[in-house]
Amino acid sequence: MLYPRVNPEFRQLMFACRNCSFEEIADNSCVFRHEVLHTPSEKTMVITDLGSDPTLPRTNDVPCPKCNGSQAVYFQSQSRHAETRMTLYYVCCNTKCQHRWQS
Repeated sequence: MLYPRVNPEFRQLMFACRNCSFEEIADNSCVFRHEVLHTPSEKTMVITDLGSDPTLPRTNDVPCPKCNGSQAVYFQSQSRHAETRMTLYYVCCNTKCQHRWQS
């Protein structure tokens, strides 16, 4: 494994082996790069009875695709990525159905 070190005589970034005398000049000045990729969990909420939640907005314009119920609650995706489009999640208010879908 090569470790970064500076050649003070030429003011140059080098990579050197600690077990032998092998050295090479670094082709770029990046010594370490740590990329953190966040993958949002786009799953619908786990709350079992969203249809009776009084804080969620309701609509009569989007019928349930499963039972054709007329009323549903909806909420937005919690993803804040710029490349992700806004997703609306719907939950049927019919207590026997409670089907979940997205737009």
